[in-house]
Amino acid sequence: MNTRRAVFLDRDGTINEEVGYLCRLEDLALIEGAGSAIRLLNDSGYKVIVITNQSGVARGFFDEFFVRKVHEEMASRLSKSNAYVDRWYYCPHHATEGKGKYKIECDCRKPSRGMVDLAIKELDIIPEESFVVGDGIRDLKIARLVGAKPILVLTGYGEKTLSRLSPQQKSELPHIAPDLFDACTWICKYCW
Repeated sequence: MNTRRAVFLDRDGTINEEVGYLCRLEDLALIEGAGSAIRLLNDSGYKVIVITNQSGVARGFFDEFFVRKVHEEMASRLSKSNAYVDRWYYCPHHATEGKGKYKIECDCRKPSRGMVDLAIKELDIIPEESFVVGDGIRDLKIARLVGAKPILVLTGYGEKTLSRLSPQQKSELPHIAPDLFDACTWICKYCW
């Protein structure tokens, strides 16, 4: 198996239900099939990497410790499906709404490529053999920036994102999936 391939996953609206700002652990709910979806990727030899904007830190809604607690809880729930995430990356910044040290123009906030570039470097990923899966236009843009294949899921903000794409943009997507499980099933059947 080629462990230099990766699937970069958005978090909110892709793996877990979109709730606006996830400020309480009790509001965390994985989307049905998310654990099985990630296990498919694990079993197929893909690195699974979460890349997520968490501007709630910059806005003062929660702190970085809470973001890490959410990721620990998600990892625990995913493990019940024998699934795991190889690496979690998040951007706590916002250029205009942030407070203190978090109010900066950064290169990690999607659609900037900072989180993906860091993962590529740290995990020796080949972006051209990788995918970015998410529910937002930012996810599609970052895939194009790094040379990965974009997949739109229709959970979270996915339906709204789809409605904003031109026919040309839709035709350039290799796959539009109703949810993460469908996206991962399609990826695992994808022929190189």
